[in-house]
Amino acid sequence: MSKTKSLESMSPGLLRVMERAKRNPQERQFSLAHLIDVDALRRAYNCIRKNAAVGVDGITKEVYGQNLEEHLEDLHGRLKSMKYRHQPIRRVHIPKDKHRTRPIGISAIEDKIVQGALTEILRAIYEQDFLECSYGFRPGRSAHDALRALNGAVRKGSVNVILEADIESFFDTIVRPKLLEMLQKRIADRSLMRLIAKCLHVGVLDGDIFTRPGEGTVQGSIISPMLGNIYLHNALDKWFEEEVMPRLNGKTVLIRYCDDFIIGFEHMDDAKRVMGVLGKRLKRFGLGLHPDKTRLINFQRPSLAQKSGKGPGSFDFLGFTVYWRRNERGRGWHMSWKTRKARLGRAMKAIYDQCRRQRHWSVPEQHKALVRRIRGHFNYFGVNDNTKSLSLIIEKVKRAWYKWLNRRSHRSRMNWNRFNDLLKDFPFPEVRVYVDLWKTP
Repeated sequence: MSKTKSLESMSPGLLRVMERAKRNPQERQFSLAHLIDVDALRRAYNCIRKNAAVGVDGITKEVYGQNLEEHLEDLHGRLKSMKYRHQPIRRVHIPKDKHRTRPIGISAIEDKIVQGALTEILRAIYEQDFLECSYGFRPGRSAHDALRALNGAVRKGSVNVILEADIESFFDTIVRPKLLEMLQKRIADRSLMRLIAKCLHVGVLDGDIFTRPGEGTVQGSIISPMLGNIYLHNALDKWFEEEVMPRLNGKTVLIRYCDDFIIGFEHMDDAKRVMGVLGKRLKRFGLGLHPDKTRLINFQRPSLAQKSGKGPGSFDFLGFTVYWRRNERGRGWHMSWKTRKARLGRAMKAIYDQCRRQRHWSVPEQHKALVRRIRGHFNYFGVNDNTKSLSLIIEKVKRAWYKWLNRRSHRSRMNWNRFNDLLKDFPFPEVRVYVDLWKTP
């Protein structure tokens, strides 16, 4: 959502909160809970995806919406009388790289509505506090904007060294008392703080096992990205801008997308100094850096890096591998992007599994579903210099679709000529640049 659309959708009360927060950065705001009215709950409901996964109660958005006004009035009444109780989170495990899984928490539809209304209030306050280095889950900002900022810093010559950092299990290790302490610096409304605490101190149902974690905020819940941004704003962003940057000799830039961040330095000495204190700083907030995924990379232009006997470095950021590439015309190099190998492999596996699952659907339905998946992938990974990775995706789709169409019937086998004729009627999205990362942010 753009900043303009975000402002247009805000209620007059939220606009006043935003203006006060911007005008008085140190002020604590008292009267906030009343902003969670039926209109706010309705806005939160409308923001939930139609096909959102269901929580422990099994109620879908469609079912809840059949008597929407009645349900919202009832929910608002329970919030006012403090009878509202957050239901347990349903935990699912989605595949990750290297045979690992990522635990995701799924809230019940009613809890998603409450979290959405809370997030709206927190955004009105903290959007005025967040720094330029933060790009994740903010209006008018995206992962592509973070990559453009990195490209701009590199082109200006401000980045010769990259500190690639990885926070281990960030959402699971957030220290709740510290998070609530941070929130209390800006929020003095006890009713609102009590409601936020209910969203934090919630049980988790993993299969048949029920647990009640003492730390962290559930990854996958609507409110977690906002709480994560607030936590790292205090633990990392402000510290780096106010205490670290003034002590460095050269230029530096911090680029953060929620818990995924890199720091670029002009000088290696500055990078080593920050590397030495970063882990200690995060440890004060219960966070730890992954020892194998946190490293310094010499990211000088190859012509300069090779003078010291080392080739150009590369690193991973936001699903891409960032590296130096020769210019197609003339001499020189430029920073480039390609889909990270693990992400590319996951995308190919997901496409293959989808073709297998949907092999009994009609051809038009299968094609529509595949095109939807491809477009979603291309809208994110379709950046400059990455057409080779996109072509690999299209090739994988063709081979997987051909294989599973061929297995639908033993009577009429499909050969490649028939399949190519089929593709003329059911084409796939074009391989091209969908997002221009060379555009100045």
